[in-house]
Amino acid sequence: MEDFKLSVRGLIEFVMRSGDIDNSFTDRGRLKEGQRIHQKLQKEYGKNYEKEVRLVNETFHKELLFKVEGRADGIFREGDHALIDEIKSTTRPLKELEYNTNPLHWAQAKCYGYFYCIREELSNIDLQLTYYNVENSEIKRIVKNFSFFELEEFYLNLLDLYLDFSIMIVEFRKKRDEKIKSTTFPFPVYRKGQRELAVAVYNVISTESRLFVEAPTGIGKTMSTVFPSIKALGNKLTDKIFYLTARSTTKEEANKAVVRLMDRGLELKTLTITAKEKICLNDEIKCNPKDCPYAKGHFDRVNEAIFDIYENEDVLNTETILSYARKHKVCPMEFQLDMANFSDLIICDYNYCFDPAVYLKRFFDVTVESYTFLIDEAHNLVDRARSMYSAEFSLNSLREMTELFEEKHVKIIKQIEELIKYLESFKLNNKTTEVVEEYININFLDDLEITLRMLEKFLSKEKEAPNYDKILENYFTLKHFSRITDYYADNYRTLIRTEEDDRIMQLLCLDTSPILKNILKRAESSVFFSATLSPMDFYVDVFGCKDSAYYRLKLPSPFNPDYFKAGIVPLSTRYLDREKNYDKITKVLEKYVNRDGNFLLFFPSYKFMTEIYNRFDKSDKDIAVQNRVMTEEERREFLSLFTQKSNRVGFVVLGGVFSEGIDLAGERLKGVGIVSVGLPGISTQRDLIKDYYDEKGKRGFEYAYIYPGMNKVCQASGRVIRTAQDRGDCVLIDDRFQNYPYRNLLPSHWKDIRLFRRPRDLDYFL
Repeated sequence: MEDFKLSVRGLIEFVMRSGDIDNSFTDRGRLKEGQRIHQKLQKEYGKNYEKEVRLVNETFHKELLFKVEGRADGIFREGDHALIDEIKSTTRPLKELEYNTNPLHWAQAKCYGYFYCIREELSNIDLQLTYYNVENSEIKRIVKNFSFFELEEFYLNLLDLYLDFSIMIVEFRKKRDEKIKSTTFPFPVYRKGQRELAVAVYNVISTESRLFVEAPTGIGKTMSTVFPSIKALGNKLTDKIFYLTARSTTKEEANKAVVRLMDRGLELKTLTITAKEKICLNDEIKCNPKDCPYAKGHFDRVNEAIFDIYENEDVLNTETILSYARKHKVCPMEFQLDMANFSDLIICDYNYCFDPAVYLKRFFDVTVESYTFLIDEAHNLVDRARSMYSAEFSLNSLREMTELFEEKHVKIIKQIEELIKYLESFKLNNKTTEVVEEYININFLDDLEITLRMLEKFLSKEKEAPNYDKILENYFTLKHFSRITDYYADNYRTLIRTEEDDRIMQLLCLDTSPILKNILKRAESSVFFSATLSPMDFYVDVFGCKDSAYYRLKLPSPFNPDYFKAGIVPLSTRYLDREKNYDKITKVLEKYVNRDGNFLLFFPSYKFMTEIYNRFDKSDKDIAVQNRVMTEEERREFLSLFTQKSNRVGFVVLGGVFSEGIDLAGERLKGVGIVSVGLPGISTQRDLIKDYYDEKGKRGFEYAYIYPGMNKVCQASGRVIRTAQDRGDCVLIDDRFQNYPYRNLLPSHWKDIRLFRRPRDLDYFL
């Protein structure tokens, strides 16, 4: 008997949705307020009311066993009387709802009613829709009684409407699992460490735990994580795999791994999620039926598009999604998110699982499947997560915002002025540009919430107003700030910064571990992997995994250590010593690159790079310099200059776009020079992170400065050896590389690190 799992919401929306996409602003209210409304109404029923009740149903219907589940807002039970309560917040006048309720709301209640009648052996049940008007706190309850047979007929009709597609999915999955079992590793032999990694990933998925892996370049991390995850999928140890990346280049590597397996007979539905601005077919990104022909009637056509692409395609990349979106005239962004529901492997940016504003609620708010997270280049998640859960807005943006409204909106203007007064009230020391507060003022939060509510009302009703788009943009900035206050705890600080003639209020997340700890519960198993994941204790800590079941794996380099040479030049690159050492560092680098081949020189800042560039002898080498801002095309052009036969020196910034994720194999790169230990610039924000961890009894300076800096160094050095045939070298310029903890954080597979005290010592590289 074949089974098919889905949520009540997923079933109803797929079968019953119709009409347009309209993402123009509506007054939806805040999630926190929605939760408060639910809690308020749930308390009114007293002891006979059970809230947030999980209901699961298994129904064998025609050819399939449907396993459907959801969560009812509340169930009231007194004796033989039972009532299912569904709570909805709204801004619509409640008198309109008596005869004009959303059919999806009743459908949801009917499914829960049917499930509960079966469980409790009831012949009938009351279903109640409770509508709460968020503007005036009025409540309207609409109650209807349904017999068990009415609910059964309704539910089985839903399954009938879903049946053809569900059969298609089940038939594919049967074939998929057979193909997975027969698919073998796509290379004749495992590289050194590759089999060990693959076995560890499979075991972690089977035990529903976490794995931290440091695997140097060349092991084949992508295939070693994707292949065992797919094997686990075929053995029903997981239902869906999320391959999470920080950059588009690593998305491509994951795609290539899947295609290589497909060349060996694998059948798998794999989707790469593309950002809205890159996949939108409309002239402007305006998701409403008035401005976009793909939004108008989207839901009337999208199911046909889903059937079509599911039946005919396995690799759902940008081009494939766009092709079928044009064919069926549907929104490609929403279309690809729909296809994520029916894909086995989803390749996407970190944001779709971790960012509070854009994470995939359709998966993670109502979970009926088990998930596996494969987190590539996991070292990048530290700062990315800290950025996702920090927020700020400026005084000047508020002042400009007041000028966007017409005079008739004087109440909104005055309300924004309350926020302005709060920021202006801080007495800043003339000698400093920053003031740190360890709390958020309650009165300010109240004013912020009132401002947001007034803006929401304006934006939902005044869509033709002048400056509408600019007001909307400012609203989202304040909204994000408000959303982040929900996470505010002792791992946050409030900063008031001055920048020129502006003042900025910032909520700075110092430590994301308590947040990530909860987010990682969305997946039964997670694998964090990178070429640079040292010290591992640090990453286990900042990802919130200390108290969970986890395993560690450090793999040696698969390449011949004799093919790589490294040396340290003990010159200080500290800020106070730079001016006197610029000339010395320049001569070291000139000596280092004085041979045939291509080199990348990494500098701690653009200023430092410019100082060396201006002193550098350019007579014997072609020079390429990284610009501060470069498009993807300009980056490709920069890398294309480094050919097998060129003699070129690239001046680039440590931690920038050329520090990781680039492959210049063979003679395209002979060596790298790395100037400094890569520490982030001294700042109030970094010092706050340092102080926070010091107070926790941890090594604050290492957490805030050394570990992020040395990670950049190790990533940059990893550009040299990309294949088993590559030979190359690396010179490190900074006296701190000799000492703890810097020396201990250099790659453990470096065989021998020389100390160069005289220029002629660099002949070691010849």
